[in-house]
Amino acid sequence: MSQGVAVPDREQRTITDEQFHDAKLIWDYHQMGHELGPCSAAIGLGSHDLGVATASADLYRAGLFPVLVFSGGNSPTTRARFPRGEAVHYREHALSLGVPDEAILVEANAGNTGQNVTLSRDLLQQTGIEVDTLMLISKPYMERRSYATCRKLWPEADVICASEPLELDDYIKSIGDEKLVVDMLVGDLQRVIEYPRLGFAVEQDVPEDVHAAYERLLRSGFDSRLISS
Repeated sequence: MSQGVAVPDREQRTITDEQFHDAKLIWDYHQMGHELGPCSAAIGLGSHDLGVATASADLYRAGLFPVLVFSGGNSPTTRARFPRGEAVHYREHALSLGVPDEAILVEANAGNTGQNVTLSRDLLQQTGIEVDTLMLISKPYMERRSYATCRKLWPEADVICASEPLELDDYIKSIGDEKLVVDMLVGDLQRVIEYPRLGFAVEQDVPEDVHAAYERLLRSGFDSRLISS
């Protein structure tokens, strides 16, 4: 489970059942459903969620990759929780879970997903590690956007996406704020839609029912994590 504060039972939720249903459509769409297998290396993408480091440690211990890059500096949404930078705190958490120090590389400057990919790629190359297959480990709702970003910026790598095996209800409980979680789902879907046009990612097909759910949630005010146009 991710680190966080529990929220009240579902019967006391602050979003409606219809809004939860729309959020679940988007949550499921964001996850790539890749079959996990051995990779040359992995990148744990920095965020506010220590669960990424937990999942990375679990997957390392399962023998799926020999080296793990934690990537991420500071951002306005993570500075209070990870004052020494996302990657530094992720490394410390992974060490506490039994990942050996020699298996971890730290990239502590990235400020967005594109930089996570490019700076981690450069670090792996500088270390002499050849990467044919790459595992991206992220928050569950960020799999698709990280995949689309990596396919744009590192097209020669075969990419497998992974995250903590959580359902939406469990993730909401781990974060402790239903509205914020739905805002994040909507914000990431906006990026999946808009970033190809800006040259940041490859195009992803968005099913009609997912797009309709996105529009309904936007109209209902789940918009705190949108990028400005």
